[in-house]
Amino acid sequence: MSTAKVLDPAFQGAGQKVGTEIWRIEDFKPVALPKSDYGKFYCGDSYIVLQTTCTKGGAYLYDIHFWIGKDSSQDEAGTAAIKTVELDAILGGRAIQHRELQGYESDKFLSYFKPCIIPLEGGFASGFKKPEEEKFETRLYICRGKRAIRVKEVPFARSSLNHDDVFVLDTENKIYQFNGANSNIQERAKALEVIQHLKEKYHGGVCDVAIVDDGKLQAESDSGEFWVLFGGFAPIGKKTVSDDDVVLETTAPKLYSINDGQLKLEETALTKAVLENTKCFLLDCGAEIYVWVGRVTQMEDRKSATKAVDEFLINQKRPKTTRVTQVIQGYESHAFKSKFESWPVGNAAGNPGTEEGRGKVAALLKQQRVDPKGAAKSTTPVNEEVPPLLDGGGKLEVALMNIPFYELSCL
Repeated sequence: MSTAKVLDPAFQGAGQKVGTEIWRIEDFKPVALPKSDYGKFYCGDSYIVLQTTCTKGGAYLYDIHFWIGKDSSQDEAGTAAIKTVELDAILGGRAIQHRELQGYESDKFLSYFKPCIIPLEGGFASGFKKPEEEKFETRLYICRGKRAIRVKEVPFARSSLNHDDVFVLDTENKIYQFNGANSNIQERAKALEVIQHLKEKYHGGVCDVAIVDDGKLQAESDSGEFWVLFGGFAPIGKKTVSDDDVVLETTAPKLYSINDGQLKLEETALTKAVLENTKCFLLDCGAEIYVWVGRVTQMEDRKSATKAVDEFLINQKRPKTTRVTQVIQGYESHAFKSKFESWPVGNAAGNPGTEEGRGKVAALLKQQRVDPKGAAKSTTPVNEEVPPLLDGGGKLEVALMNIPFYELSCL
């Protein structure tokens, strides 16, 4: 059912300072990336990204994202999910976990990488080449987002253009920005940041830049050059609707308890008291779904809950843009708490820790032959209302689950 496993040495020292840490899955193991490679994601790989922040009181808060490339194998994706659980364990089991699918990343994830991420083709298993080693290839990108910009490569063809979006055409000697007639000023401004990023990364900081406005006459030199690259000027079609364009509305929260993989609607007022520490719950907010995990739930219950959530998404025909976030009892995010009518204020996760709390965590880690000096310090007091994640018997359990990746999507 599960196998006791020593924490991966790649995570030693993780979460001890504010900032971003990234691991790529290589041969089913997490390998720390050098900072020079931060923000460089390959379509054929899966990654784990840890973001550590600090409250005014000095407590560390953790967000763990596992990013799945569109061409990543099911095994790699599954390994990323399992290793995310392992990383959370060494951080004390209080991290908020996020699944990030290529092209559908959360604003929070994208905010770590300025101005944007542009996934590269290839991956570790296929022996990727560094961008500077490849022959330059003209590429067309669509840029979307007012706060965090999402950059996606689209086919280099006139049919990819539309009147509603902003596009960047990167050629060897010039970078063009095409502003759709109906595009907004925020996306136009963000696209300029993308151009500067491309200019510095792939052109040595030296490259001409041209702005082409939708509807401007072909007679203008930059506009004429731009359309020649597409085989000459011709009217562009209307924007086609895809999952990227589906905007889900935030609906009144509905709470479901999960028992043996089955969902049951809780027809009661949304209060903290409804949540039982031996169960998992699904909170459906329309545009976002939360999975709440009781601290003493069994691993089998968590696996069943994960499968139930994925089946819920399929049955409800929710698009890929639906956000799925898992929170652990005692370390809920403010966003999650705000969905409830009543949430008493108690020992919050952001409070500074005590020596007693740090000592207990260190002792348990030591029993697992994990050097406490290499593990993240406990920054929260022991809350007697919240059962500890680590088994008092000295066993730290990491599940090795032989289940399809879709069942791991919320871990």
